[in-house]
Amino acid sequence: MSVGVQASACATNKLKLGLQLASKMLALPGGRTLDFRAVMTNETNATDAANLRVTGIFISPGHNFFGHHEKPAGTHPTISVKEIECVAGKGLFGDRFFGFKENYKGQVTFFSAEVFEDVCHKLGGGGKSPGVTRRNVITRGVNLDSLIGKRFAVQGVEFEGVCECSPCHWMNEAIAPGAEAALHGRGGLRARILTDGKLCVDA
Repeated sequence: MSVGVQASACATNKLKLGLQLASKMLALPGGRTLDFRAVMTNETNATDAANLRVTGIFISPGHNFFGHHEKPAGTHPTISVKEIECVAGKGLFGDRFFGFKENYKGQVTFFSAEVFEDVCHKLGGGGKSPGVTRRNVITRGVNLDSLIGKRFAVQGVEFEGVCECSPCHWMNEAIAPGAEAALHGRGGLRARILTDGKLCVDA
């Protein structure tokens, strides 16, 4: 076999392997997984996306804080769910921001469980659920700010990190006095949904 033919065959095999990995999850020690779909989506943030774990999912049928400036907070329930349908360009099915507006930057919001626990520990908000923040997807294992301006995948669903989900004064009521300031620069992530799919709470 000529050198040229051998090189061509090698390139073909690498392409086949890449396509196989792009659709698979690799089991790692400790029950963790490496999502090759995240790697193939954006190499620069592959590690972050692969380490992300979903520890909670929350939706609500209506707005309690959004649009309530200088008004009492709303009373719509925050509903904890084990899985949710993500619809590209729309949002989370059943959530208040679903279909809110075209190309909306907050079709889904992510929030760090580690940040929530730290704020609660410092301010005395222990025992509360991260659902009080009204963020959709609670995560572990990722610095969410590192995903701003990047495409990333979680459980095969692709997202685009847009900007920080900046805290508002309602956090002082929802968590504890001083929470708005404590969350400055780490209020979570607003993102657009790029592909349809389902998110589930990790076991």
